[in-house]
Amino acid sequence: MTATLAPPVRITKAAVGALGMLAVATGALESVVTPTLPLLQRELDMSPAEGALLSIVLLITGALVTPVAGKLGDRYGGKRVLIRLMAVVSAGGLVSALAPNLPVLLLGQILQGAMVGALPLSFVLVRAHLPAGESKVAIGVVSGLFVGGGMAGTLSAGPVAEGLSRHWMFALPTLAVIGSTLLVNSLMPQDPMGRPDGAGVDWPGLVLLSGTLVTLMLVLALAPDIGSRPLVLGALVVVLAAFATGWTAVERRAASPMVDLRMLARPAVWKSCVLTFLICVGASAAVYLVPQLFAVSAGAYGFGADTTEIGFYLLPGAVAATLAGPVSGIGARRLGSRAVVTAGIVIMAAALLALAAVHSEVWHLVIGKAMISLANGLCVTALVTGTATSVDRGDTGIATSLVLVTRVIGYAVGAQAGGALLTAGTPAGSDVPAESAFVTGFVMAGAVTALSLLVARTMSKGVKE
Repeated sequence: MTATLAPPVRITKAAVGALGMLAVATGALESVVTPTLPLLQRELDMSPAEGALLSIVLLITGALVTPVAGKLGDRYGGKRVLIRLMAVVSAGGLVSALAPNLPVLLLGQILQGAMVGALPLSFVLVRAHLPAGESKVAIGVVSGLFVGGGMAGTLSAGPVAEGLSRHWMFALPTLAVIGSTLLVNSLMPQDPMGRPDGAGVDWPGLVLLSGTLVTLMLVLALAPDIGSRPLVLGALVVVLAAFATGWTAVERRAASPMVDLRMLARPAVWKSCVLTFLICVGASAAVYLVPQLFAVSAGAYGFGADTTEIGFYLLPGAVAATLAGPVSGIGARRLGSRAVVTAGIVIMAAALLALAAVHSEVWHLVIGKAMISLANGLCVTALVTGTATSVDRGDTGIATSLVLVTRVIGYAVGAQAGGALLTAGTPAGSDVPAESAFVTGFVMAGAVTALSLLVARTMSKGVKE
């Protein structure tokens, strides 16, 4: 006998507003590390490579959590999973706020990474409780508020860290997350249980992917010290290969894999993954290097900017990233996704190479970073949208999860490579990297980005008839 499910309860504007407040709070909490990274490195005595690791552990956790959260949301209901995810995020924010040293702060960031799965779950709730037309508007509002929260975090982190302490820059947005989560729990109707798929969560795949990503980060972090620790680095490379091989084997045989590698046989999917990886390597190198260059002493070759100033300098880039989404959508509809991706690659490669050649004034870095953020947003939005629409509706989650994982790996590799370059380029007895290390980083990022043109030219135009 088949049970008849009651239609979902229509949500109110207040419930959508609560989801928007949660998006603002999580966006702010996610963004506080980037502008304050030089301050955190000084206070916690971190090397550039350790700073790069701190800047990406949240994204790594997000890549692991998001596919699992989607599966659990389908099975147990979006609200149930969202509230539990936010409990983990809140715990992570409090750990980060109280952290006395780098290992504890890394733990807090790992827990905070669960927030990456919150935004898709918010979209699931909106689509489940609103008609199609209204849900599109609500999804747009929630997405925009998440980006707005990121801007607020970028601007406020510096003043809060300098005026109060680094502990408060984590504590304040964490309190906002807790408050907005309570509102969502109160205002959002309980959603019905989803249909069980009978396959369960791919825990072996999750564990092996976790090991692969963590080991990859350790390899990149230790690469500058290969001369002093060759055996350790060699052992880590062997472990990395074992994790990657094991993960690939498990995912190919799993009944319900976390990341279905068989989708990579489709040209539209593997091309999007390769492009996403290369583009994100280039973009993340700039995300890491530009704040570091702002913070270098004005007596050397930098600008001696404090965390507040760095936040304001990065604001145009945040605005450009906000505009990139709708611009990419309009461009893909009129010109095709290939044209948008190609234009974004050209803009990003040119901006990175220009920064390598000219970075003697603040406005050079501000404009360069803004162009890179715009180009990255254009490319990633077009690639994700193109991937989602190139497969059957039932395969959308599988295909987009592949792009998500490669996006995070690209960001992680780019940031860690930037940190490794600065570590290797810091003279003995000094804490200021040589200027040539920044130049090398921008040139390498520009070259990797330009290389992606070889793949972009083979894409289908992607224009809807």
